[in-house]
Amino acid sequence: MDQERGSGFHPGRRDFLKATGVGIGATGLALAPQAAASPLTEKQKFDRLASNTWPLRFIFKSRMSFGANPAAEALKKKYGEITMLDMPQFTKDQFPGVTHMDLFSGLFGDVADDSMYVEVPLMVGAATRTSREFDPSTASGKQWLDKLAKKMAATGTTCQHISNNAPRDICELDAEKRKAGIEVAKKWLDGAKIIGAKSMRVNSGGPRLAPAPLATADYPRNNEIEKYLANCIESFKVMADYGSKVGVKVTLENHWGLTANPINIRIIVDAVNSPFCEASPDFCNWEHEYLMYHGLKSLAPYAHTNVHAKYWNRWKDNDVKRSVKIMMAAGFEGTFALEYEDGPWDGIEGSKYLYREVLAAL
Repeated sequence: MDQERGSGFHPGRRDFLKATGVGIGATGLALAPQAAASPLTEKQKFDRLASNTWPLRFIFKSRMSFGANPAAEALKKKYGEITMLDMPQFTKDQFPGVTHMDLFSGLFGDVADDSMYVEVPLMVGAATRTSREFDPSTASGKQWLDKLAKKMAATGTTCQHISNNAPRDICELDAEKRKAGIEVAKKWLDGAKIIGAKSMRVNSGGPRLAPAPLATADYPRNNEIEKYLANCIESFKVMADYGSKVGVKVTLENHWGLTANPINIRIIVDAVNSPFCEASPDFCNWEHEYLMYHGLKSLAPYAHTNVHAKYWNRWKDNDVKRSVKIMMAAGFEGTFALEYEDGPWDGIEGSKYLYREVLAAL
């Protein structure tokens, strides 16, 4: 085992110290600050941005219920209706200079072709409903992915990241459900390879609210969360190993449940101990306002490929530039995906606001 990892010193933390101008001597102590990094060129700044399909979902042809949103029709009249195959050109037209994309799994596939979708049972409260989701392992699904890859090649765009909701139950206590979730992730990793994605988010699954500690005679103890963490670690070890074979990283986002707490993400990434498992933080997906910058700073050294540069009016203090600078100070060299959530603009206008804010901060 690498001695630094075995001792609990994550490589990302060493990179963080380097990026902030603090060297590490043979004793492990901080040395004198180093010279600041050279400013980015304009092209380098644009290379650090990625368009994001999530805030654009209402203008997509989709099997999901996004089109039922009251604003969807007006947005389609304003911007036109698109599919994922249109996204490469849409990126170039709406976000000049941007060539990277962060693609949401729920928008994949040809909505008119049933053969590339699979039925998935979903729990909604106490009830179970069936959804049909894109299956990248089907023959028609692979053909569609090939089409998307050709569209990207023709437009000079690339898929940086897949924000994936399809693999489920990754930390589930039921072994069969967990195994099934991992198999879905493997199919998507194969699909990610076809379109050249660098990384893919996989949700931890499990309870939407992480188990709380129980009161004991001496000090509260949380045995339940340890079980979910152990399962999540083992699952991500399997997925990271598979990802290393196809060349696609698996990432954890602060996205409810176990991963709402940034320390849990650090625990999982440290324990998996693979360059194919890392964090992909979101600027705003926090449970309380004090995590807005402290949580992001905690995860920054663990992120290398993609983050969600988000604006969300859920929070009064939503300083996008400050969050970008936190990532840059940690030595982050990946892309800032423009994931507008909600606020005073529509999804495209909000994404363009983020486009301006991130460029200004770089």
